[in-house]
Amino acid sequence: MKWINHLNKSINYIEAHLTDEIDLEKLSQLACCSTFHFQRMFSYIAEIPLSEYIRRRRMSRAAFDLQNSSEKISDIALKYGYESPTAFNRAFQTIHGVAPSVARSEGTKLKAYPPISFTLSIKGESELNYRIENKATFKVVGFSEHYQVEIQENFKAIPMFWGKIAQEGLMLQLVSQMSCQPFGVLGVSTCMDGKTFDYYIAVASENETPIGMVDTIVPASKWAIFECIGALPHALQDLQRRIITEWLPSSGYEYADAPDIEVYTEGNQQAEDYRCEVWLPIKKGGD
Repeated sequence: MKWINHLNKSINYIEAHLTDEIDLEKLSQLACCSTFHFQRMFSYIAEIPLSEYIRRRRMSRAAFDLQNSSEKISDIALKYGYESPTAFNRAFQTIHGVAPSVARSEGTKLKAYPPISFTLSIKGESELNYRIENKATFKVVGFSEHYQVEIQENFKAIPMFWGKIAQEGLMLQLVSQMSCQPFGVLGVSTCMDGKTFDYYIAVASENETPIGMVDTIVPASKWAIFECIGALPHALQDLQRRIITEWLPSSGYEYADAPDIEVYTEGNQQAEDYRCEVWLPIKKGGD
């Protein structure tokens, strides 16, 4: 329950700062995780990106202000962080379907998006097979791309990255660098500034990083390692959702400050019995 309470504190912070700049670092501190992991968790649980949730809440409040005050539209725009009336008008119309000036007319239909509240609700539709392991620091080498933290967009973009690496014939070159555990081709998500992250297609290696490849260090951590069975990418994406929405809230663990890792083994990734793993960096709640 501490984990849920942490998330609700972050929601309270958002509500208290809808007319201010919302500090992502402060949000992540309240949720006891990194900014990268907070945004991923939020998107999985709320089923909406954090940035879109904040925009909807601001536009809901702005609609109330328009209907219940005589404030200038330009002043209301500034109040909710829009220095340009044109940008405010665009955001308002996207949410409500009408211009801010029309919202003041009696009988205009508007939309309200109330603040969310997290509760513990474990579905438990089927078992989740996992193990807990401690692992020392290790290096991964391979290829990387830079992404915004937008879960639904990432679900499309990252499989395309894998396809590009395969089409360019780089997979054999990558596998030749594998020299230590975890054995397999890895998908590694490393946090950058909270809004962006680097995703590596890589292998664990003790070799010198070859020209044309990049490397990163995975810090020592405790890991919850989950078995994934099924055709990719859907089986993996469903498992990641379940880990965040079902396992983590009731586990007594919280996210640790380390990358998320996927471990891919040999085999037909489109087969229903294909097996891979998800490595979640964890720490005891309150640590």
